[in-house]
Amino acid sequence: MVEIERKFLVTALDFIQQATAKLSIAQGYLNSHPARTVRIRTQGECGYITIKGKGNESGTTRMEWETEITLTEAKALLAICEEGCIHKTRYRVPAGIHTYEVDVFEGENKGLVVAEIELTNEQESFSKPHWLGQEVTGDQKYYNAALSKVPYLTWPKEQRE
Repeated sequence: MVEIERKFLVTALDFIQQATAKLSIAQGYLNSHPARTVRIRTQGECGYITIKGKGNESGTTRMEWETEITLTEAKALLAICEEGCIHKTRYRVPAGIHTYEVDVFEGENKGLVVAEIELTNEQESFSKPHWLGQEVTGDQKYYNAALSKVPYLTWPKEQRE
């Protein structure tokens, strides 16, 4: 029940040609408190509920519990979520022995593209494709729960460049 991941901004969209999967995602939050989030997600024809704990100091490691629920259940729960639903397309892109999940955000977060990689430990080495930009691991404004409240397009222009 521990998630170890690093997060990066993406500087080029040519990763799309390397993607092995493409999924449409909608997600909302029943609770978006930084110490504990409860997320509801539809992903293709599946639904999920996920609980995440507060991250460690670097933001790399935190508790995560997820279970699949029906699409009908997920849609019903999305209807009672806090204001601010996230919509994005997720691409799964292999790189070395890992797979990046690259999210291309839509709606109020359009223009933001973020890649995440899950690791087995914080010191694990991994391949860094040329399209990876600045690391934003631990920068809470890039957490989806934060983006649901303060969308990317509302940020001052200098913060979006």
